[in-house]
Amino acid sequence: MIRVLVADDQAMVRTGFGMILGAQPDMEVVGEAADGVTAVEQARRLRPDVALMDIRMPKMDGLQALRLLAGPGVTDPVKVVVVTTFDLDEYVHQALRNGAVGFLLKDSGPALLVEAVRAAASGDALISPSITVRLLQHLATPAQPAEDGGLSPRELEVVRLTARGLTNAEIAAELFISVGTVKTHLGSVHAKLDTRNRVEIAAWAWERRLIG
Repeated sequence: MIRVLVADDQAMVRTGFGMILGAQPDMEVVGEAADGVTAVEQARRLRPDVALMDIRMPKMDGLQALRLLAGPGVTDPVKVVVVTTFDLDEYVHQALRNGAVGFLLKDSGPALLVEAVRAAASGDALISPSITVRLLQHLATPAQPAEDGGLSPRELEVVRLTARGLTNAEIAAELFISVGTVKTHLGSVHAKLDTRNRVEIAAWAWERRLIG
């Protein structure tokens, strides 16, 4: 069973997510939190496989909670999927840099929510392509130098497709290679860029304007 913690200040959202996840044969909601302080405490005590985290919460916002649970220097990070109403503000980019392994809109629908939880639990990440484009394409920060990070041309292709939100299977189909080869390329990319997940790869690519 995939054990999930739901952190959101709206009771209706927590209930809705709980019903969606509870209906899955391989998932169970093990805890809920209405604020960031409780979310951190619950995550550390319950050690869920995945935590769904809102950004705007009382006492401690989701960005601070995310940094404490999955940010740089955390030795045993919790897999956090950020779920937000999304309004193209700077908080979203910060969430990507603070260790989120998934990013969804609250109105993405049940299927995408379930898929994001499964992806996070399996060590992958799901970022909606529309979120990737709308968020990172409109970053107010200046573009970083258009360096290749020491990546090979094939690795750069994998990075560009990852930044568009494609799954390993979709990347494999696009490049006519096996899923195993995609995973090998991603492993090499992580080593060269010092990234921990697909979200950080996407942020790196968009900051350098590698995506048209």
